[in-house]
Amino acid sequence: MSVSLSKGQKINLSKEQAGLSQVMVGLGWDEVEKNKGFLATLFGGKPMDIDCDAFAIMLAANGKVLNAPLRDIKQCTVFYNNLSDPSKSIVHQGDNLTGAGEGDDEQIFVDLNRVPADVFSIVFAVNIYEAFNRNQHFGMLRNAFIRVVDAKSGRELCRFDLNENYNNETALIAGALRRTDAGWEFVTDGSHARVQSLVEVVQSFA
Repeated sequence: MSVSLSKGQKINLSKEQAGLSQVMVGLGWDEVEKNKGFLATLFGGKPMDIDCDAFAIMLAANGKVLNAPLRDIKQCTVFYNNLSDPSKSIVHQGDNLTGAGEGDDEQIFVDLNRVPADVFSIVFAVNIYEAFNRNQHFGMLRNAFIRVVDAKSGRELCRFDLNENYNNETALIAGALRRTDAGWEFVTDGSHARVQSLVEVVQSFA
């Protein structure tokens, strides 16, 4: 049975699933029903889809981005324009441009045994692409979640529903995988910010 977590809680995944070696981190969200308005209806306009981008940030033991100081975002971040790290231990399954459909909207696979030894934490975050230009924010979304699944068996190990009020916010940190002496753990987060791009989120760890 999957463990439902609240903000700030953590779970030791290695103890939850014996022999755990590969996980799938799924992130999902739904767009609230669009109100086109009279003018949009009259002139055939259509509100723009909200394009959320999930990404993973690799941190060193000091809590800073890998290979700091940050010179190239691709050195420490797996995202839609850099689908894997050099070791192929973290692999993004590709960009979902609309968030339509049930279940996970974007998925990131992590081979825990292949994660480089200098990576102590993998932070999972989501931002809205061109949010400022499109006048979009997380208050326009609902049912956001992050879940961790044993990639081999398909068993969902834990889930965190992000149900706070994220009005006017354009990025949020959902949670993180952390390496410990007792194996890998997952800790929820839920912090959020109003930023223009995922680069700014990454830079906050630099």
